[in-house]
Amino acid sequence: MTEQSPGPDEAPILFRRDGRAGHVVLNRPKAINALTTEMVRLMTAQLREWATDDSVEWVVVTGAGERGLCAGGDIVALWKDAKDGGEEAQEFWTEEYQLNALIKEYPKPYVAIMDGIVLGGGIGISAHGDVRVVTERSRIGMPETGIGFVPDVGGTYLLGHAPGETGTHLALTAGSVRAGDGIAIGLADHYVPSDKLEDLLSSLADTEPEQAVAAVAEDPPESPLLADREWLDPAYAGDDAEAIVQRLRQLGTEEATDAADTIEAKSPTSVKVTLSALRSAARMTDLREALRQEARMAYHCHDSHDFVEGVRAQVVDKDRDPKWSPRTLAEVSPARVEEFFAPIGEHELTFPDTPFTTKG
Repeated sequence: MTEQSPGPDEAPILFRRDGRAGHVVLNRPKAINALTTEMVRLMTAQLREWATDDSVEWVVVTGAGERGLCAGGDIVALWKDAKDGGEEAQEFWTEEYQLNALIKEYPKPYVAIMDGIVLGGGIGISAHGDVRVVTERSRIGMPETGIGFVPDVGGTYLLGHAPGETGTHLALTAGSVRAGDGIAIGLADHYVPSDKLEDLLSSLADTEPEQAVAAVAEDPPESPLLADREWLDPAYAGDDAEAIVQRLRQLGTEEATDAADTIEAKSPTSVKVTLSALRSAARMTDLREALRQEARMAYHCHDSHDFVEGVRAQVVDKDRDPKWSPRTLAEVSPARVEEFFAPIGEHELTFPDTPFTTKG
């Protein structure tokens, strides 16, 4: 959110050189820089080019406009494709997940300015980076269970490895967090007030990222989520979504009751599939493995009733009254959950060879 709004004829993603830095600007401010297949392809190609360009020593990613870095994928386009039985959504997810892995393995420092709204796919192009900066305006989340989908772009990996059950809480409730929580649970690294971002970006043209950030960073706000682990961790333990809701209600507090109500308002199928995916991803040590699992889930979600209905209710018609099928957690069988993890044949996610030695 450090760029001027673009003209109507400009490209959806911009690239420029700022001294020693390669700068990526997501450039669809009216859509909060929601990602399209074209943007993913352009960004992938540019990152691969810069990876072997000795004159580019690090990469900086920002979003145009005043609302946020990125609100995720272009969900309406994905919805139309799912509704029409197309294959464009599958192409998007495949290339997006390949980009997420590329960012994680990038051989040069990757700096993400996570100012404002950073949701879904926005996390995928930021939280896998090396230097992740949040501000007092940051709002970070994975809202997928509210639209009949599942956390992807490595979201199950990130939230599955968050402290205690903080990631489970966020994933099942489709919640979002501010700067303090974002840093505390591992989605970000540094807190920089938004009025210092211009100075930071200027410095990043010729100063090593960690040094540039250190010059303007401040102590982050406290983390309410970490303070709530006393009740979150026992409430969200285990693999049984219905038991989690029951324990939340038994606590009797306003926060726990609100969490239970929120979970029961989400797609019951998405909630159960997400919980299973989080438990599986928590045992993984490789982002690529989690992305392969998410690709399977996305493929099966594409053909599901709840994804089409969820996006209709929340984004298209905005009546906020999705008709989930099944309607309750109890009606979602273990066999139905397992279907979302089934192999997808020729659509299985693969990763192209990288032109550089990966890190980590």
